[in-house]
Amino acid sequence: MKCSGCGIEVVDKSVYCHKCGERLDSPVGEGALSEQRDPADGALDQAPNCDPAERIREVTGSGRGGVEPKEQELWQGGYCLKAMAGTWALSLLASVAVLVVGFVFWKPLLWWCVLAAIVLLWLYQIVILLRRRLGVHYRLTTQRFFHESGILIHTTDLIEVIDMDDVTYRQTLIDRMTGVGTIRIVSSDRSHPNLSIDGIEKVHEVAAMLQDARHAERIRRGLHIEQI
Repeated sequence: MKCSGCGIEVVDKSVYCHKCGERLDSPVGEGALSEQRDPADGALDQAPNCDPAERIREVTGSGRGGVEPKEQELWQGGYCLKAMAGTWALSLLASVAVLVVGFVFWKPLLWWCVLAAIVLLWLYQIVILLRRRLGVHYRLTTQRFFHESGILIHTTDLIEVIDMDDVTYRQTLIDRMTGVGTIRIVSSDRSHPNLSIDGIEKVHEVAAMLQDARHAERIRRGLHIEQI
């Protein structure tokens, strides 16, 4: 279907043109249309020849006069401790195995090597945990997703939720037992077109929140999913 105002191709059943703001669901002209509109439409009826951008803001804005809705925080979180349950289990098995070897082949030098290996193994796991817990933070609002990383050098990247093309999540067997998982966001963002966020608790709920925010923002701006 083509817009009668600017001639651009628009999605079928669209009410307004996404480029010029022309109303598409009525065959009558603009003059007659202004008489048929409900008075509750406010400023849109009083100024049929207003700027197209202003008309788009009037239609998509949730408040009167095209006022943009206030951005609200929906969720914030980071790396969950339970996400390392599988790694800790493997480290524990490795520690036990090394201890068994130390007892079987008992020698003072070998025993000290066994103890050093176990200590280094768990120190490494603690460093990885601290880096993930302190160095990564996520925040979701009704309009944007914030990805903060770094400890000494802090970097904050954001993705507009309207730019998200797909949101999926993945769980291993241990992840399903502990209720955590990894969320993958595919978007048109240049910095992070494929962003994976690990160790998210209640992963299915957070993924559903991202999807809902994405759909709500596209509907608010009057965009169809097929147009993005």
